[in-house]
Amino acid sequence: MGTDSGTSLPSASRRKFIDYLLGGGILAWLGTILYPLYRYLTPPKVANVSVNQVEAGLVKDFPLNTAKIVRFGRKPVIVIRKKTGEFTALTATCTHLDCTVQYKSDAEIIWCACHNGKYDLNGNNISGPPPKPLTRMVAKVQKDKVIVMRGEEA
Repeated sequence: MGTDSGTSLPSASRRKFIDYLLGGGILAWLGTILYPLYRYLTPPKVANVSVNQVEAGLVKDFPLNTAKIVRFGRKPVIVIRKKTGEFTALTATCTHLDCTVQYKSDAEIIWCACHNGKYDLNGNNISGPPPKPLTRMVAKVQKDKVIVMRGEEA
């Protein structure tokens, strides 16, 4: 009896060792597949950009009844020079699905091409699917430069 139990113990421990080895190999293989997938699906951490004002350009770069989209931190802002010469600044992302809006000078409206949403020059939604108005920014002229700021309502 002693010889049978002595020969079965090394055989059982070899099997356990091979089972652990194969199990560890399978786990390592799964890790090489799942880790890159996880890294791809989770967005990278980006530092918050706090911007309170940006320079949109020179006044002479804005003919009457035109608009220009400028970057305000990580978001676009549309700066419009009305026919009267007054400047207006609004966030340039549609409140429906965050598409970038554009200025239609012939109709004097802000238009979202994604689903035909329309806003007036004060940012109020006038037709289409946008659920709320665009956020107003402050546009001021300082020393022949157009400055866009966040803050009080314009």
